[in-house]
Amino acid sequence: MNLRPNDLARELEKPLAPLWVLHGDELLTLEAADALRAAARRQGIDERETLVVDKNFRWDALTLAAGNLSLFGGSKLIDLRIPTAKPGRDGGDMLQRYAAALPSGTVTLITLPALDWQTKKATWFKSIAEAGITVEFETPSRERLPAWITARLAAQRQSVPAGALEFIANHVEGNLLAAHQEILKLGLLYGEGELTASQVEAAVLNVARYDIDMLRQALLTGDAARCARLLDGLRGEGAPAPLVLWALANEIRTLALLRGGADMGQPLPALLKAERIFDSARQQTIRAALARLTRSSLQTALLHAARIDRMVKGLVRGEIWDEFLLLALRLCRR
Repeated sequence: MNLRPNDLARELEKPLAPLWVLHGDELLTLEAADALRAAARRQGIDERETLVVDKNFRWDALTLAAGNLSLFGGSKLIDLRIPTAKPGRDGGDMLQRYAAALPSGTVTLITLPALDWQTKKATWFKSIAEAGITVEFETPSRERLPAWITARLAAQRQSVPAGALEFIANHVEGNLLAAHQEILKLGLLYGEGELTASQVEAAVLNVARYDIDMLRQALLTGDAARCARLLDGLRGEGAPAPLVLWALANEIRTLALLRGGADMGQPLPALLKAERIFDSARQQTIRAALARLTRSSLQTALLHAARIDRMVKGLVRGEIWDEFLLLALRLCRR
């Protein structure tokens, strides 16, 4: 049974199901697991056994934990954490057998990080997902991040002006755990009520997690300002120029192939499948980019990327990061 995150609190008021599978954003999954453990204590499940899967983990520990009765004669909670989402062949087989015959008198909580589409289709994951209650926690997109921050601030009876809200969002982009910490810090530093922009700017650190995937997403959505900010962050963090170039060029080549096929009358769903693009969110941003870009503009962008490649190799003089920005702006322009 798949459960929406918003319905979790109501579900935890009922007698707990024997198996729970939580996966997704680190902070949101952690908070949900804490809420489930608190619900277990309210329902008289005081004993908990925690198992963390690492390279030295032996999967018979799960069988032993399920077989050992509670010391107090009641139910117990088995807290199984798989940080890599890669249980291996032995672990996958064990999880399938476990899901097929859940131990009585036991509530099992399995927590996982964000999963890719391949992991979600794995037999072991489908087995535990179908046997229990599964909740996926997605990181709020950049567009939804201000609303998420507003709700968190409201929970501690604070609010900020719209400009300060954007300031926070820009400085914690991609790092929800850091966003949570900064919001808590505002609660500790200032009292209840509306904070000023200067108070927010003085308190919030630049903790944005600039990475290549965000740059590629900003490129596809045509967000020029975000591209500039991410490139500046990557440069400041010392990101290797060849890696940034690879990400940009790879995205351009994919768009060029899709644009060329679409212009020749091939159906876009078939083209996306051929390029092994199955994620629905990525498909949506690619469609938006293709609606904005022409075949000739993408060919010109490829030539620009080739010129940057020569700069990276020292064959042509130029400022590489300025060229990255120009290339990004070229692709963001309608």
